[in-house]
Amino acid sequence: MRLFVITPTEIAVDQEAVYVRAEDSSGAFGIARGHADLLTTLAICVVRWRDQHNTEHYVAVRGGMLRVSAGRVVEIATREAIVSDDLGQLRDRILAVMTKTAEAELSARADALRLEHAAVRQIHRYLRPAAQVQGSRVRVGQRGP
Repeated sequence: MRLFVITPTEIAVDQEAVYVRAEDSSGAFGIARGHADLLTTLAICVVRWRDQHNTEHYVAVRGGMLRVSAGRVVEIATREAIVSDDLGQLRDRILAVMTKTAEAELSARADALRLEHAAVRQIHRYLRPAAQVQGSRVRVGQRGP
């Protein structure tokens, strides 16, 4: 059967597979040639498959949809996929991606907080009482020019 793993930016896997193992909210499951049609939502998991030489391959997916068609095609659509033939190497690559993602999210939150503070300062400047702006010539509560 043919296995496809597709992200928004690439086709991460396009290979023949004898067996595929994945995980959804009900747990792990296996797919072999001739499997009934299936559509399920994947959990964040490592999908394993064996090729015709009985070599095991791995792809870490960040959730997604899995579809089995006619028992001959397994398609996985996911936001992110990391492919490896070695579990140890896959673990290291996942940790590197997670660290980079966490740093990017932290930076984005800090940028958003700076923008929010700048907006609040601008609103405060606009709404502050005119008495602070023009001294005693304007009564408190009146807007300045």
